[in-house]
Amino acid sequence: MSDAPPTRARVAVAAWLCGLTGLLYLDRICMGQAVVPIQKDLGLSNGEMSLVLMAFTLAYGLFAVPAGGWGDRYGPRAVLAGLVLAWSLFTGLTGAAAGLASLIVVRFLFGAAEAGALPNAAKVVSRWFPAGERGRVQGVTLAAAQFGAVAAPAASAYLIAAAGWRWVFPAYGLLGVAWAVGFWLWFRDDPAAHRRVNDAELRHIRTGADADRPAAAPGPVPWADVVANRGVIVLALIMVLGAFYTYFFYSWFQKYLNAARGVGNVEAGHLTSLVMAGSAAGMLGGGWLADRLPRWAADPVAARRRVGVVCYLAAAGCLFLGVRAEDPLEVAALWGVSFCALHVTLPNWWVLAIPQAGRHTATLTGLMNGLGVLGALASQGFVGWFTDRQERDYGLTGRATWDPLFDVYVGVLLAGAVAWGLYRFTPLPDRPDPGDATTPDQG
Repeated sequence: MSDAPPTRARVAVAAWLCGLTGLLYLDRICMGQAVVPIQKDLGLSNGEMSLVLMAFTLAYGLFAVPAGGWGDRYGPRAVLAGLVLAWSLFTGLTGAAAGLASLIVVRFLFGAAEAGALPNAAKVVSRWFPAGERGRVQGVTLAAAQFGAVAAPAASAYLIAAAGWRWVFPAYGLLGVAWAVGFWLWFRDDPAAHRRVNDAELRHIRTGADADRPAAAPGPVPWADVVANRGVIVLALIMVLGAFYTYFFYSWFQKYLNAARGVGNVEAGHLTSLVMAGSAAGMLGGGWLADRLPRWAADPVAARRRVGVVCYLAAAGCLFLGVRAEDPLEVAALWGVSFCALHVTLPNWWVLAIPQAGRHTATLTGLMNGLGVLGALASQGFVGWFTDRQERDYGLTGRATWDPLFDVYVGVLLAGAVAWGLYRFTPLPDRPDPGDATTPDQG
């Protein structure tokens, strides 16, 4: 046996995943910045723009499970490279849309391609990192997603001002092409097959839950057990409620600042980036916390439940205060804290979801994460319907049109706190003994 110290190839894997998630949100969030100029150029109402936004979200939910299944069957290397190439193509084609119908089609296809990113990233994490490092990796990679979300509003505002909204999308699409080619050339599905992984690092990677699990296809999903599993149901519900809240900011916050607060497009981009920065901070803090809870708590799953409850209550409180603030910067700061609190929970959610999924990591994390589409669709459609009704039926304008809808969002966050309190780890029948202090309790 060699005495050489372990190599650090998995650090490079984490960097590739950061690039993936950064692109995922850069390409997704730039649409929020383009809503106003697209509406003006193509003559779309808020309700029609809701259909465009919902087309992405619907496809994202519909294709999460099949795209995750492809990763379980064929490996994430080929699947992720292909998906990123596809969504980069459809990102670029968004700038060529001529009207409502073409915009809906291209955003639907874009959402279908993006759907497999996080489930297949979870597959990579499960194969390349020991259980004790997964919280940090999830936190860093999810924070990178939010850094993409931070960059998108301000960068897109300047690009739109300089070249128009149609050129923003092809520029971002080229970044995805470069990532896909580089990832395909460098990555391997099995760490043992990578030339930069020595025996010491391989032993480290295989410490804990997945030490003896082969990289082979896991076999049929036990769907009857999955749909009745309390752990799966509650984690999916948490994702639905969280997505309802977050997709207001991903889709409509820019328009809210313009229409309700009278903020110009470039300033609104900076304020949106401030909110997204809160999200990135929450991801990093949540990832750090996720790996330390097993050291501090005798019952780490119960500790994660408490974190979820407290953070959702804090997010609701800051949202409630923010909508009552007068200064747009104060609004963005309070809602940035709200976003931070909510996203502390997300790395902890993924640390629970990976063992909850058992052998079918990509498929079932795809299911639980993908069901968030129900909340996202409801949020996007609700805002378009509500604001059009306020203007059309009641003759309201500005804040009177927009602010009442936030009472609904506060209620959804309170429901999310209840859902976190209901979670219990409930292993599926085909789940191997995890041997992992981060996942064992059922109380």
